[in-house]
Amino acid sequence: MSKPSTSPSSATDQPNETLVEVEGLKKYYGEAGRFSGPPVKAVDGVTFNIEEGETLGLVGESGSGKTTLGRTLIQLETATEGRVSFSGQDITKLSGDELKQWRKNAQIVFQDPESSLNDRMTVGELVREPLDAHDWKSPADRREKVRSLLSAVGLQEDHYFRYPHQFSGGQRQRIGIARALALEPDFLVLDEPVSALDASVQAKILNLLEDLQEEFGLTYLFIAHDLSVVRHICDRVAVMYLGKIMEIGETEELYTDAQNPYTKSLLSAIPRPDPTSERTRITLPGTPPSPRDPPEGCQFSTRCPAKIRPEQFADLNDDTWDAIEQFREVVRERTRLDVGVRDRMKRQLGVFSKFDDIEAAATELFDDVETPPAVETPIQTAIEHVKDGYPGRARNHLKAEFGGVCDTQRPEMHPVSASGRLSYCHRHSDEYADVDTTLERRTDGH
Repeated sequence: MSKPSTSPSSATDQPNETLVEVEGLKKYYGEAGRFSGPPVKAVDGVTFNIEEGETLGLVGESGSGKTTLGRTLIQLETATEGRVSFSGQDITKLSGDELKQWRKNAQIVFQDPESSLNDRMTVGELVREPLDAHDWKSPADRREKVRSLLSAVGLQEDHYFRYPHQFSGGQRQRIGIARALALEPDFLVLDEPVSALDASVQAKILNLLEDLQEEFGLTYLFIAHDLSVVRHICDRVAVMYLGKIMEIGETEELYTDAQNPYTKSLLSAIPRPDPTSERTRITLPGTPPSPRDPPEGCQFSTRCPAKIRPEQFADLNDDTWDAIEQFREVVRERTRLDVGVRDRMKRQLGVFSKFDDIEAAATELFDDVETPPAVETPIQTAIEHVKDGYPGRARNHLKAEFGGVCDTQRPEMHPVSASGRLSYCHRHSDEYADVDTTLERRTDGH
């Protein structure tokens, strides 16, 4: 049974208080230095709130930054930039005893219930460990607390002296949940808590999480890649891609009337019980770019089926435009390859040959499509730049010739519904309004 589509604040006249407030949060790895490459931009400037008692879902492809965002919210990772406020307190500035004291209020349940538990410790020791670390009351009180927690998550008190390997996957996840609840937190990050479990066990854990939320007044960030699971348990959903939130809003509204092109593509991929039923499937080309080298404009611009073209190419054949975009990605990949000392010398001597395969790639992409002079000339120029050993020049040339607003400017979060749903896309501005027509033209109809 799906969770009601209303948010926590809709049940009463007064909205719930904001528990977690995130503003401009960034998390980079491998900061750029004199001899280092560009940093990995795992989380690249996200802003959102989570209300007290709410379950916010966080979905996206692998590598989108979901887990890093969750870990940064509870300070398992240190934010590179931005602010995370918990009940009005900026926890990014905490350290030492202050941070240890705050961590009582925020805990995490990890994805893999097997690897997240130490098999050399009994269940009682595992669940009691946070209480020991914070010197909570007396040892007798801690043991009693652990037995109470085991009972709360559907385990037996006599499981106290058993070891994790003696339990099933679902039971181990219950142990992990009990451990996370030991310090009576207000906020839990649930990092794909059911993805490693069978479907029948998933349902039991999800029901347990809902019961515990009601019993203990918990607030959840629920990270998942299974969109059907998110729909079941979450009040609102945030869709993430390459370190950025693309759309955020109430669950049922987002699922039935998605506005962001990336959200639409994700939802179109959900398996359906009847494979013969009519639906529009949006197939995305390629893979997400490297977080070390994200697009300058919209993060989704290299794969977006609703990408805004420059005015002079507005009426260009779709197949030709697709070939241009794919060729730009081929060139982009060449810029990531290292050029050694020998190759640099060959480049200076004009005998560079490492990237000669670029002609074959261009032939394969453009052989069967119409290529007017406005397309063929810049493509040929880019080929020559790559063959000469300067793929960066080719990349910049193609951007100058074929790049539009999606390539050069970051979008803003635009309101797309009366309920306050937001979408990160240039198409929502007054200047670029027609998303659906573009998407319909680029779907396979299956």
